[in-house]
Amino acid sequence: MSTRDTSVRRFHLTRKRAALTAGISIGALLMTGCVQSQREEGAGAEGSGEAVNSTFVFAASSDPKSLDPAFASDGESFRVSRQIFEGLVGVEKGTADPAPLLAESWETSEDGLATTFKLKEGVKFHDGTDFNAEAVCFNFDRWYNWTGLQQAETVSYYYNSLFRGFKDQPDEAVYESCEANGDNEVTVNLAKPFAGFVPALSLPAFAMQSPTALEKFKADEIGGSEESPKLSEYALGNPVGTGPFKFESWDVGQQLELSSFEDYWGEKGQITETIFRIIDDPQARRQALEAGTIDGYDLVAPADVQSLKDGGYNVVARDPFTILYLGFNHKVEQLADPLVREAIAHAIDKEALVAQTLPEGTEVATQFIPDVVDGYNEDVTTYDFDPEKAKELLAEAGYPDGFEVQFNYPTNVSRPYMPTPEQVFTNLQAQLADVGITVTPAPAAWSPDYLDQVQGTEDHGLHLLGWTGDYNDTDNFIGVFFGQQKPEFGFDNPELFAALDEARGMTDRDEQTKAYEEINQQIAEFIPAIPLAHPAPSLAFNERVTSYPASPVNDEVFSEIELSK
Repeated sequence: MSTRDTSVRRFHLTRKRAALTAGISIGALLMTGCVQSQREEGAGAEGSGEAVNSTFVFAASSDPKSLDPAFASDGESFRVSRQIFEGLVGVEKGTADPAPLLAESWETSEDGLATTFKLKEGVKFHDGTDFNAEAVCFNFDRWYNWTGLQQAETVSYYYNSLFRGFKDQPDEAVYESCEANGDNEVTVNLAKPFAGFVPALSLPAFAMQSPTALEKFKADEIGGSEESPKLSEYALGNPVGTGPFKFESWDVGQQLELSSFEDYWGEKGQITETIFRIIDDPQARRQALEAGTIDGYDLVAPADVQSLKDGGYNVVARDPFTILYLGFNHKVEQLADPLVREAIAHAIDKEALVAQTLPEGTEVATQFIPDVVDGYNEDVTTYDFDPEKAKELLAEAGYPDGFEVQFNYPTNVSRPYMPTPEQVFTNLQAQLADVGITVTPAPAAWSPDYLDQVQGTEDHGLHLLGWTGDYNDTDNFIGVFFGQQKPEFGFDNPELFAALDEARGMTDRDEQTKAYEEINQQIAEFIPAIPLAHPAPSLAFNERVTSYPASPVNDEVFSEIELSK
């Protein structure tokens, strides 16, 4: 789950169109429409004295899950949110480390329970509402006071994962209260220590939203069910933040439009209009770039990188801050057996998987965090590729002839940790077959079907999923995955849960790092899932995009893009 990419369920949207075939999508992309006309009106070569074309068109791999980032957790929602909204805390450029944003500075008490933020002055939301300490407290109290369906993991994933409880769950809740100390200073009080509190606030899920708009457009009035929640009026078309761009329109399945916010407190940049064109097929995204109907796209297919470079396009690689894993549903009899899980670990040739299906620069994973995150254990137990050892373990577990198991994987999607899911599945299917494990393919459309099934039900077996780290904190990876019981994995391990809960509250960094090293060893021995790789996703741009603020955590604001024409 951003990022989980993220990687949690998407809200049910009433689509305005039937699913387009690849041929129709590609044909539509090659048409010259209003966007092309806008380009022709403003186009001008660098140094020619003509205006730089200020419309930027980016191909998204899917619609956002929600325009309300508090009820979202997927990468495409957060990509849009980062243009519209800002949080108290941002991310240092080019890193995963926290940096001031709407809060100019902060100070945390020795016990880790109170953090006082000094706020930037003179900031306004897009609707003219003042950003101040009262607005900050309104947002924190909004999350804390959710009830019923709002508390469902399918709805408020990040608040659930990081703040653990709500007002009616005082024993679990991490948040306690918020105090406005005048207009430009605010203190947030926690009920229990949470070492990752400040960096967690860089997540779009905790961005500051206009109290006026949240109330006017009934942001918390969501319908449907836990399995298929439905968006509020606010989340469908009335998001209001303090960011450099404001919302204009959303034609679901087609495109979403933003425009520059004239009263933005910071640098506005060159772009006055941003269009997110929805193109779910990687080949269609490439063809759109080559046809000139988009300026750029994310999640470039590994096989396309070199040819795009050769064609004069700018290919930008992010530093790996991801994890792709093979998940186990421990409710399945065979997968509940630790010998079987160990056998599967030995059956997988991670080096071959990376070389054959993942982008250049991808690193083989030995654990569920990248090596730049505190708590990475250089001496963690690993399981070398050894098919014969795998067969021996299967026989010891009572499966000398192997067994059959369902293998769930997503279709019609590209994720930063998995640009070509079908290829990854095919590769692993063949490797498992070599040791006698027959898989029953269970493909499903990414959202809502795949995520709802894998993360909200017991109806799955082996499965592919992953995570783009949101900030540099170990809890953001292994705490999110294995910190409590989840339908995705289906296991109950009180010892692991307790260790993770204790570590996330440690205020001594050295003590916490040592604890996480031990926990990573504990996870490696338990094998709740298999870490496969840390992919390095790439973006591709038209040559007129001379600078793009690539971020390992996808914290990319389009006002920082530089254009030559």
